[in-house]
Amino acid sequence: TRLGVRRVLDLGCGNGALAGQLARAGFDVVGVEYDAEGVAIARAAWPGLRFYNFGVQDDPGTLLAEEAPFDCVVSTEVIEHLYSPHLLPRFAQAVLKPGGKLVLTTPYHGYLKNLALAVAGRWDRHLTALWHGGHIKFWSRATLSALLQGEGFEVTGFRGVGRLPWLWKSMVLSAVRK
Repeated sequence: TRLGVRRVLDLGCGNGALAGQLARAGFDVVGVEYDAEGVAIARAAWPGLRFYNFGVQDDPGTLLAEEAPFDCVVSTEVIEHLYSPHLLPRFAQAVLKPGGKLVLTTPYHGYLKNLALAVAGRWDRHLTALWHGGHIKFWSRATLSALLQGEGFEVTGFRGVGRLPWLWKSMVLSAVRK
């Protein structure tokens, strides 16, 4: 097992692509997705994996009635779509073993990137309200770290990914359940 991680929950798994890749790499993976159509696609693509149709607003006990606690929760490009983002780390906290890991990715928003978007005249396009199902929250390292710390996690890592430093497309934060 890598870093003591064997059981992984893909929270907001969409079509199951990441869950499938993690399973191929040898992890015991379960997917949770709020969109019923996404769950149907995931189940068809990865029939050997378990996918559940509910979201972070649902009772995590429902999942734990079917599954044992997890070593790690991964959630990629999900938290920016949530009206109540605090529910994601709360859900993760509830389904993780003590000392379990949380890995989140979300688009990066820091001062230099936001300034570059404004100077380039791309601010309105970037933050458009006209995209159905688009981003509701915009995260910086500081704001996402504060959310996780407030919900019982200790942030253990940060990495910007894609594009040039400080203009990153996304960021990856890792944390440990206290």
